[in-house]
Amino acid sequence: MTSKSHKKHALLTKPKGGSFSQQELALIGAPCNIIENLCSQLATQLKTEYAIGYADASHQNETAPSAFRTSYTDLIGQHGVHFKHDYITTHFRALFNDCDLVLINGNHFLAKSQIVIINEQKKTSLEKKLDRLSDVKLFILDDGVEDLFPFLKIHIKKYKEIPLLSIKDVDGIGKMIKKIMDSYSIPLKGLVLAGGNSTRMGHDKGAINYQGKAHREYLADLLNDFCKHTYLSIQNKSIDFQTQYSTIPDAFLNLGPYGGILSAFKKDPNSAWLVVATDLPFLDANTITLLIKGRDRSKMATCFHNPETAFPEPLLTLWEPRAYPILLQFLAYGYSCPRKVLINSDIKELPIHNVDTLRNVNTPEELKVVKS
Repeated sequence: MTSKSHKKHALLTKPKGGSFSQQELALIGAPCNIIENLCSQLATQLKTEYAIGYADASHQNETAPSAFRTSYTDLIGQHGVHFKHDYITTHFRALFNDCDLVLINGNHFLAKSQIVIINEQKKTSLEKKLDRLSDVKLFILDDGVEDLFPFLKIHIKKYKEIPLLSIKDVDGIGKMIKKIMDSYSIPLKGLVLAGGNSTRMGHDKGAINYQGKAHREYLADLLNDFCKHTYLSIQNKSIDFQTQYSTIPDAFLNLGPYGGILSAFKKDPNSAWLVVATDLPFLDANTITLLIKGRDRSKMATCFHNPETAFPEPLLTLWEPRAYPILLQFLAYGYSCPRKVLINSDIKELPIHNVDTLRNVNTPEELKVVKS
């Protein structure tokens, strides 16, 4: 008798990318010093637009003269971390989480996409590593080389469609990488935090009519003009109101807004999430436009500075995909306050022209004042 099939693990949506980053490029086919030099030039050229990381390996055994398993050194402007044990590849994503792009020495490591340098000295070595060429974005001819090796033309069927540049054309290579980066689209989705208990108000804050309809619907309509899809964040699947919008029940229970944000990222870790609280009666399209125009994709999040609290405002925030592991890490350390995450992270904080748009209403007294 055969047993019924079952799923051993939960089916989760995984973040896109490879071992190092969502966007990563391995440079392969040339001696390591050429790869390192080219990567350094490219990082210098592109540093004003992207935060770029670099991964390489040393050919020498540089054993640290200590018994420490892990050591950290403040190098005044930089930071050094050394691991004496094997570093698991799944940890690399956390190490490079603040980078928009990671350039990788493909002679040593695999990457999701590749740039192939055609170099006579490494011809034999490259032929042995054809299995690493899964998504070639660019060919680079090194000095003295005029064409691709025949084995590359056989292995990569669509090689004629892949751009070909000289290694001396660093500016052109940089522009090609920018084009590759521009092709990586990050969808923007909207989330209205509509699932609270409204304990202080005494009744459902999301149902309050400020603009001719339930405010959660008004806010969802507002976000929907800017976002690919908009969702209502709710505490559980048993909601007692009608809505035209899809809902995201809390997968992280009893964490308030923090659980709603995490649940959205659990559903889709590859999108950025524009999150608003349901108790912002004065939020308007102009404020949303300012937030999106001020967005910095290299930061963990973009938000407004609230002059009344002197802190970043967490419940009108655009969270980038890189925020997800950071939010989980803070939760693991016992924190569930979105504002604390913003205060202690690399964010873009914008000035607010009309502070009333950040004003929230949580009590009957505050509601009475607003409606008057």
